[in-house]
Parts: sequence; structure tokens; C-alpha cells
Amino acid sequence: MSEKKERRGLGRGLSALMADVHLDQPASDNTPRRADMKLPIEQIEPNPDQPRRSFNPDALEELAASIRVKGVIQPLIVRAHPTKADHYEIVAGERRWRAAQIAQLHELPVIVRSFSDIEVLEIAIIENIQRAELNPLEEALGYRQLMDRFGHTQEKMAEALSKSRSHIANLLRLLNLPEELQELLRDGQLSAGHARALLTAVDPVGLARKVVSQGLSVRETERLAKKPAAETKSLPQSRTVEKDADTRALEADLSAASGMKVSIDHKATGAGKLMIDYKNLDELDAICQMLSNFR
Repeated sequence: MSEKKERRGLGRGLSALMADVHLDQPASDNTPRRADMKLPIEQIEPNPDQPRRSFNPDALEELAASIRVKGVIQPLIVRAHPTKADHYEIVAGERRWRAAQIAQLHELPVIVRSFSDIEVLEIAIIENIQRAELNPLEEALGYRQLMDRFGHTQEKMAEALSKSRSHIANLLRLLNLPEELQELLRDGQLSAGHARALLTAVDPVGLARKVVSQGLSVRETERLAKKPAAETKSLPQSRTVEKDADTRALEADLSAASGMKVSIDHKATGAGKLMIDYKNLDELDAICQMLSNFR
């Protein structure tokens, strides 16, 4: 009887929180969750503490197009607004709320739940982490919010979120990066691995620019970060050549054939990289199937 209370973790406990978050996801492909009610879209507001700050415009447009045809199949999870009467605050589903506005919907299906401030923040972080939709800085800011506002320790968060303590500690270190590096990280020009290596560099901003321009790997960045600043200044300039018409045409052909964005990074040495961007696991599976046919 007491064991359940001792293992409650963050807020009401991770299992209780995720039981509500899962209401925001389909039980099956054809069985949407039933909404408690429909609310006028102007009575719904985003959570100001939502850790996710960036929403891909193209992805929102795609979702809006789907909503125009099928409507909002999965209801948003909301709570009564803490300060405004007859208004509600989004707990989970802000992306659908934004896309619904683009689609010019007037009301949305919602599931109303009673959550405290800490539970709202926990659910927002957990939901986004599960769906891998937070960039490393957004995830780090979410952890920092939990620690600063609610007194959670790294150990407690690691246990409740099924993350290692080192993972959380490494992400929190990214908040110490100069603003220019944080911007490169937000844009996806640097990975979290690159950023961690740059934390120890004498001139992190200068080295970051070289990493981006030359497409250096994390290992190469780690080696350079250990060198004195004078040595890194003499690094050769990027060997990437401007794409010619044939390369651009090949990119377009491959993109059309695969249905995914394909880019070719060809260097003057004759070497290079072919990159395929996929949006979900189904597209990754399609890539794997295509590659397996080459055997």
C-alpha cells in the first residue's frame, strides 16, 4: 500500500502521467479517442512553459492539409486556464492546435483533465521526448525548468524519464554554450555531440564555424577542440565545390524517385556524401528496403 506512494516519481508518478498522455495518441489506426467536448479555438491557449519552441512550417502545412480533409482525429488534452475564466490551456497537442488555425477551423475536440503546473510541464517534456520532437536545447531547457521551478534533481529526472543521469547532465551543459553555437544547434547545423566537444574548445565559436563549413565529424571536432587555438586557425578551407547542373539534376531525380529529399555533397577530391532525409520510421524502413535490393 505504501510502496506505490514511495515510487510515485515526478508529480503524480510517470505511469499516471503517461496514462493521460496516451489519450492523445490513437488506440489503433481506425479508432480515435473520444473527446470530452469541442471548444472554440479562441478559447484554447498554448502552455507558456511548453519546452518545444520551434515548429517546422512545412510539417505544419502538411498537417493542416490533412486536417482540412479529415478534421482533427485525436483530441487535444487541455486543462482549465489557471487565470482566465472559460479558457483552456493546452497540455498536449499544440502542434495540432497550430495546424488547425492554418486550416481555419473554428473549434477543436478536447479531453479536459485537471493537472497542476508541475504535471503540465512534466507531460509536455515526456510527450515531446517520446516522439523525439525536441531539439537538444529544448530538451535541456525542459530539464532546467523542472530543476529550477520544482526542485527536481538530475537523479530523480533520470529515474522517472528512463534516461541516464549522464544524458541529462550532458544536455544541461549545452545551455552554457555561446548564443551563436546554440543557434547552430537549434538549426540542426551542429549535433549535440559536436556541441559537447566544442564546450572544451579555446575558441568554440571560431571552431564551430569551421565544423559547419567543412562538415567535420564529431570525432574530428573532438580532436580539434583539444588543440591550442593557434593550431586550429591554420585548418584548410572547405573543399566542397559549388553544385553543378548535373549534380542538382541528379538530386532532383533521386528525390522524385524516392519521395524523400536527397542531397549530394560532392568535394573537389572526388569524394562526397549522399544524404537522404526521412520524416518518420516508415520512410526509414523504405530506405532500408531500397538499399537491401542492391545486394
